[in-house]
Amino acid sequence: MPTTPDTGPGEGPKFVFVTGGVMSGLGKGITAASTGRLLANAGFDVTAVKIDPYLNVDAGTMNPYQHGEVYVLNDGGEVDLDLGNYERFLDADMSFDQNITTGKLYKNVIEKERSGDYLGKTVQIIPHITDDIKRRVREAAAGHDVCLIEVGGTVGDIEGGPYYEAIRQFSHEENDEDVLLAHVTLVPYSKNGEQKTKPTQHSVKELRSIGLQPDIVVGRCEDELDPETKEKIALFCDVPEDAVFSNPDVEDIYHVPLMVEGEGLDEYVMDELGIAGRALPADERTSQWRDLVTREQSGTVTIALVGKYALEDAYLSIHEALKHAGLERGVEVEVLWVDAEEMANTHEQRLKEADGVVVPGGFGTRGTTEKIAAARYARENDVPFLGLCLGFQIAVIEYARNVCDLDDAHSTEMEAETSHPVIGLLPEQYDVEDLGGTMRLGAHETDIESGTLAADLYGESCTERHRHRYEVNPEYIDRLEDAGLRFSGRANNRMEILELTDHPFFFGTQFHPEFRSRPGRASPPFVGLLDAAMGDDDHRAIDEVEA
Repeated sequence: MPTTPDTGPGEGPKFVFVTGGVMSGLGKGITAASTGRLLANAGFDVTAVKIDPYLNVDAGTMNPYQHGEVYVLNDGGEVDLDLGNYERFLDADMSFDQNITTGKLYKNVIEKERSGDYLGKTVQIIPHITDDIKRRVREAAAGHDVCLIEVGGTVGDIEGGPYYEAIRQFSHEENDEDVLLAHVTLVPYSKNGEQKTKPTQHSVKELRSIGLQPDIVVGRCEDELDPETKEKIALFCDVPEDAVFSNPDVEDIYHVPLMVEGEGLDEYVMDELGIAGRALPADERTSQWRDLVTREQSGTVTIALVGKYALEDAYLSIHEALKHAGLERGVEVEVLWVDAEEMANTHEQRLKEADGVVVPGGFGTRGTTEKIAAARYARENDVPFLGLCLGFQIAVIEYARNVCDLDDAHSTEMEAETSHPVIGLLPEQYDVEDLGGTMRLGAHETDIESGTLAADLYGESCTERHRHRYEVNPEYIDRLEDAGLRFSGRANNRMEILELTDHPFFFGTQFHPEFRSRPGRASPPFVGLLDAAMGDDDHRAIDEVEA
């Protein structure tokens, strides 16, 4: 990676606030992350903050159908999936402090009020909530060159009011050249094929009504904005014409930085922030991202993903980890969705069409029987298999039932009265009164047994992120291993990795390796799965993968 340019004496971080208009889900996070990737390529130390205006303290209890996957950070923070995009694009580890929620803000302010920190003052949204927002942004940005702050939702949402007010105050408190406001809006086509700017005009008008004038307008559209469209947006939104940028649809989100670069958005941001002179010369900037995402791919590997949420965002990091492995190996990965509940009726054929099978994590009983059937199919038919978290436990249950002859083996999460609880709470967990306290969250180290597939992939140990409550029951470990199941990765009395030695690739992890996968640094188990699916029995070690 390039060396970060020297920061001038007394120069603090620069702030780029990114807001959205017209509708949610436009891709303002990907726009921000792509800009951040280019700034990082230019040698700057870039970080990010994601603001989620909902009242939840964190995303841990949110339904994946409504909000997509719960993404887990190294420090155990359960956050919005956009933090995963920032980690993947910036190749940087985020912290829980970099996800601001309304619940987190109010919880902190109310706790301070109860402890007397405000000395009898009337506690109000302004200044107490807005001050807390600004404090958190500044603390997250400290020590970095540029901080990108994405405000979730759209301008005009009632939940977002305190955040927009905090941005307004922030822009007055900082030097003009230290703060930029980028507004991402929808530019749709009319029936006659004309690009319509009225939604953008109304969105910017809403923004200006609360005291915020965007410095940059980014139009999300099917195609690049016409020159006439840019001119019209500039005129009616009171921004320079060269501050209006296109962000058209692309086949792959990893091509967005290339599109942003072609539009010159990154150079405009650096000019406006006064840091262009500190950027690396264009010919010295790394081309690693461009080289990787434009690499020619030959052939297709088909992977069946057996889950219960019929929504790609519920398994976003798994999709991305498979994509990263495909980039490493120069193949396209096609993911076949297998609805666990419908597998026996209409989706069973998809397993037969696949070169490999992934059973992901999850909570609850729904779809468990079908996931067990999928693990059995992969084991008995020598189909490469990767079980993640619950998928790891599913593999244990299936093996106990069909190889160890423990017919009703199960997890106490699914069947509390099972006579063979091969998955359950560990003895020390029963003493924890708070249910959340029994969760194993964040990055933990796993010791790996030498001479195993796990050692080929990871080496002597690995540090991966966890999000689970139930564990392999120690009372059944000897019986399972005597029957041929090998626990090749352990953390004290916790079983972390399993494998079968007489199978092309049968691998399970109690942790979530997908959360640390990156473009250019693919997750070892996913690379191993693809190698096996392509018929490559030489599952290369992680140092070879990185090379």
